[in-house]
Amino acid sequence: MAAKATLRIHTGMKPFICSECNKSFSQKEYLTNHQRIHTGVKLFICTECNKSFTHKTSLTKHWRIHTGVKPFICTECNKSFIRKANLTEHQKIHTGMKPFICTECNKSFTHKISLTQHQRIHTGVKPFICIECNKSFIRKANLTEHQRIHTGMKPFICTECNKSFTHKISLTQHQRIHTGVKPFICIECNRRFSQKVHLTKHQRIHTGMKPFICTECNKSFREKGNLTQHQRIHTGMKQFICSECNKSFSQKGNLTRHQRIHIGIKPFICTECNRRFSQKAHLTEHQRIHTGMKAFICTECNKS
Repeated sequence: MAAKATLRIHTGMKPFICSECNKSFSQKEYLTNHQRIHTGVKLFICTECNKSFTHKTSLTKHWRIHTGVKPFICTECNKSFIRKANLTEHQKIHTGMKPFICTECNKSFTHKISLTQHQRIHTGVKPFICIECNKSFIRKANLTEHQRIHTGMKPFICTECNKSFTHKISLTQHQRIHTGVKPFICIECNRRFSQKVHLTKHQRIHTGMKPFICTECNKSFREKGNLTQHQRIHTGMKQFICSECNKSFSQKGNLTRHQRIHIGIKPFICTECNRRFSQKAHLTEHQRIHTGMKAFICTECNKS
C-alpha cells in the first residue's frame, strides 16, 4: 500500500474522490480528513479549553496557544511564531515582497488580507455593521473601535494621569502632553506640533488656504470651528448663556469675557498706571491715553 501511495506522488494519480464536491486525493486518509468539512465532525478536542477541530494538525497548532511554544523563528529578527504560515507572512516585511496586487489601481500589499480590505475601497463593500446604529465599516477593527462609543468602554489608560481613551491613537497623542514630544514640524517656520491635525491647520497660515466656506455669504475660514461660529450670525443661534443674568452669546469666548463683569476679574493690566480691565480691547483703548495714539482719523480733514 505504501509503495502504491508513493507511486501516486510521481504519477499525480488521485483515485479517491469526494462525493460531495468531487475534489480528488492521492490517499484515502486525505479523503477521510477532507470529508469532515462536509459532515462537521470534529474528532480532535483540546483538553485545556474543549475547543474541537476537524484535523489533528489544527489541534496541534492550537495547543501552542496554551503551551506558548513558537517553533517558527525569523532568521532576520528572531521573532517567533506559532504557525509557519505566520512566519512566512512576517518575512515579507524584511524582503519587501508585496505579491498581492490590486487590479484596480496596481497598489501592492504584503498580505492578502490587506489587499482584500483595500479592494473594498473600490467596491464600496462594508461588511461589518454596528448593531446599535447600523453604521457599516470596511474593517472589523474599525467596527470594534466604533462600538466603544455605544459601550462607553475606554481601554487605553495613561500611566501618568490615569485618563482613559476609546482609541489607542488618542492615548498616543495625549501622552505627548507628558513627554513634550512634538514630531510634526512645519517646513516653513520650523514650528513643532504634537498632533498632525494641528500642523495641517497651522500650514494654512502659510498657504492662505481657507477650505471652509459659508454657504450664506461665501466667507471662507481656515478652521471648521471658525465657520461654525460664523454661521451663528446667519442663524441667530446663541447657545452660550450666562448663568447670572441669562444673557446669551453666539461664541463661548464672548460669554467668558462677559462673565468677568459678574465675578470682577480684570486680568488685563496697564503697565503705565496699573489700571486693570476685564477685556483686552478695553486695555488697548486705555493705553492710547499714555501713547497719545489716535486710532480714528477723519477722511475729510485728517483730524484724529
